[in-house]
Order: sequence, then C-alpha cells, then structure tokens
Amino acid sequence: MPIKLIALDMDGTLLDSNKKLPPGFTGWVKAHPCIKTVIASGRQYFTLAKDFAQISSQLIFAAENGGIVFEKGDILYLDEMQKEDVCACLDLICPLKHLTPIVCGAKSAYMNPSKEHIYREASIYYDHLQLAKNLYEAALQDNIIKIAVYVEHNRAELAMPHFADIQPHLTAVLSGGCWIDIANQSVNKGAAITAIQQKYGIDRAECMAFGDYLNDVELLKSCEESYCMANGHPDLKKIAKHIADSNDNNGVLKILTQLF
Repeated sequence: MPIKLIALDMDGTLLDSNKKLPPGFTGWVKAHPCIKTVIASGRQYFTLAKDFAQISSQLIFAAENGGIVFEKGDILYLDEMQKEDVCACLDLICPLKHLTPIVCGAKSAYMNPSKEHIYREASIYYDHLQLAKNLYEAALQDNIIKIAVYVEHNRAELAMPHFADIQPHLTAVLSGGCWIDIANQSVNKGAAITAIQQKYGIDRAECMAFGDYLNDVELLKSCEESYCMANGHPDLKKIAKHIADSNDNNGVLKILTQLF
C-alpha cells in the first residue's frame, strides 16, 4: 500500500543536535506534493511556520504535541484545556524551585519575566512569546492547549513526581531532558495524526512516522510504518517497527530518499 502521509518529530529526529534540518529535506518535500508531510512537534505553530517558511504551505503542522493542527494558516484541530485546570496547574508549578511554566495558547505563549537563559531557551520553541506579570490573566485571553514546564539542570525526569496527582483527565509527559508538557489526557501527537487521517480518508497502513522521545509514543502507534531514531529513548525503540540512523546522521532523510 503506498504511503500517503509521513509524520516527523522535530527535535532529536528531523533536526540534528545543532537544530539544523538535513540538507535536501526542503527539496524532498517539494518533490513529493502527493504525500502529506506532517511536522509533529512540541513546538509552537508560529515557530514551526517560521522554521519552514519556504515550504510552510506544503506542510501540515501538528503543534504543541498534537494539541493543535494547522494547515495553510487555518486550524484543523484543537484540544483546549479548561481554564480551571490551567489555574490549578499554575498553583502547583509556580511555588516549585527550578521549574518555570510557559502557558501555550492558540495565539501566543506566555511566561513570567525569568532568567535570561530560560527566556532564551523558551524563545527557541515559541516565536510568539509574551512576558506576562500575571499568567492567570493571560490564560483567560487565549485558547490554552498546554503548559510547558522548563526544568533547570536537565532534570525533567526527576521532576515528574510533582505531577503524579494532577487531575486524571490531564497528563504530564516528558518531552525532553529539560521539558515536561501538561495538557488534556486526550492530547498527543497520535490523536492529531488520527484527526488528519480522518479528514483526508487516509488509512493507518498508508502512514509513516519518525520520533525519538516518549512524547512520540502515540505518534508511532498511529502509523503502520514507525521509526525510532538510533539516538532515541530505549522505551520508544521497543514499540517502533524500525530503527533509523541517528538525527546527526540524517537518519530521516536517508529513509525517505531510499523509499521514495
């Protein structure tokens, strides 16, 4: 069965360790307009659209770990957090030392004035980022998709127990060594891919996905042909159908050029 959709995680998967796209990827997308290429990332839509400015009209963006999907600037899918849940999460996070919450909405992301290196790191992923003295008020003025938590000193995994008792309809997932993402339990990259599959009548067997970290579990499960990068998390490798070369060895593009 021919592949009609390819879903790609960004950091640790498509991008190398220097956050660079593999040479030739833009050309590959342009050469394969019949394949729906989906960028599935924890990053903000506006950041992704800027990163792929040359080909943004040819891509679908499953941003914020799949909480919102854009195509040609229009929202195809949105899974919004309830305002009371956002406030309860902020009540939990704000008093914790070395944890910085970033409230992520459809229009922008919002964070309190913070240390320069934290703001600089957040700016990598959130092109539309506003400094807000009151995060609670900022959350009321937007459709909030997730709360990203920056954990200093690369200790996100150690910080996970803080979120063991959040509401059962919410979930906290590791999305990197410094990042934890909190969203509705229904939010994941796989749910976004499923929404795209349903919209365009694409079967799971006609789909391929690439990922490297634990927030890519549902992404890989949503596609028949699933690849974990050689540099990926050991638990993700257990569920992947295939292993691709590492992100620093252009593993994604190697597979795409071999198969197509």
